[in-house]
Amino acid sequence: MDIKLANSAGFCFGVKRAVDTVYNEIKNGQKVYTYGPIIHNDEVVNDLKEKGVEVIRNIEELNNITEGTIIIRSHGVSKDIYDIIKNKGLKLVDATCPYVLKIHKAVKRQLEEGREIVIIGNESHPEVQGIKGWCNNKATVIETINEANDYHVSEGAKLCIVSQTTFNYKKFKDLVEIISKKGYDILVINTICNATEERQTEARELASQSDAMIVIGGKHSSNTQKLYEICKKECEDTYYIQTLSDLDLELFKSFRSVGITAGASTPNNIIKEVQIACQK
Repeated sequence: MDIKLANSAGFCFGVKRAVDTVYNEIKNGQKVYTYGPIIHNDEVVNDLKEKGVEVIRNIEELNNITEGTIIIRSHGVSKDIYDIIKNKGLKLVDATCPYVLKIHKAVKRQLEEGREIVIIGNESHPEVQGIKGWCNNKATVIETINEANDYHVSEGAKLCIVSQTTFNYKKFKDLVEIISKKGYDILVINTICNATEERQTEARELASQSDAMIVIGGKHSSNTQKLYEICKKECEDTYYIQTLSDLDLELFKSFRSVGITAGASTPNNIIKEVQIACQK
C-alpha cells in the first residue's frame, strides 16, 4: 500500500503558539485556566487537565475566579471577556491566533466607520462568537447559500464581509458573489488564513489521487470538518477519525493508495501513530 501524508497536516502556527503558551505558563507554578478549550482537540485538552489546567466555559465561571492566570484560547473571545479579566485583577495571557486578532481589529474599525458587518462562517463556532463580540454583536453570520440569498439590508447600505479563518475558501467566494450581486457598497476582506487555504488545496489534490483518505482531527474542529467534506467529494472512501483507536485497519487492506491529512489542532504524535499503523 502506498501511504502519502499531506505536508501541511497537523498544528498550524496559531495552534502551536497557543498550546506552547499554556505549557509554558504551567511551569510558572500559578493556577492556570483557559477560557474555553485552548484548541479543539480532546487529547491535548485532557493532557492539560491532568497537569492542573482548568477550562472556563462561560462568564459565570469566570466571575467566580479570584486568582490565577487566564489564557485566552486560540479562537479568541469577545471584548467583554478581556474587560472582566482585567477588572478582576487576574493575570491575562492572550493566546488568540494573530490572524483572528486581525479580524477583531478589522470589524471594530469598519463598524465605527459605519459599515454593517457580515461574517461568513458557523455562528456557533467560538471564533465567530468572539468576532461578533468586537462589533457589539451586531454582525450577521452567513454560512449557507440560502442564507446569502435571503440576506437583505436597506438600500445604499455599506457592508464589510469577513470570514471565519477556517472556512472553505471556495464556498466563501460563492457566498460573497451572491451578496455582491445585491448592489450594496461592499468591502470584502478575505480573512481565511493562508495555512487553511494551503491545507484545503493539498487535501483536495491528495484525495483525488488516492483510493482512500484518512482525515485526523477533533470532532469539534471546524477546519478538520471542512477537510473531511473536501476529501469526501474527491474520494468516496474518506474516513474521519480522532485517534488510531477510531480506525479499522482491516478496511484498508484492499486499497492500493491511502492519503492522510489532519486538522490544524491535531498533534504530530497522533498523525505519526496512524501513518505507522497503516504502513504495517
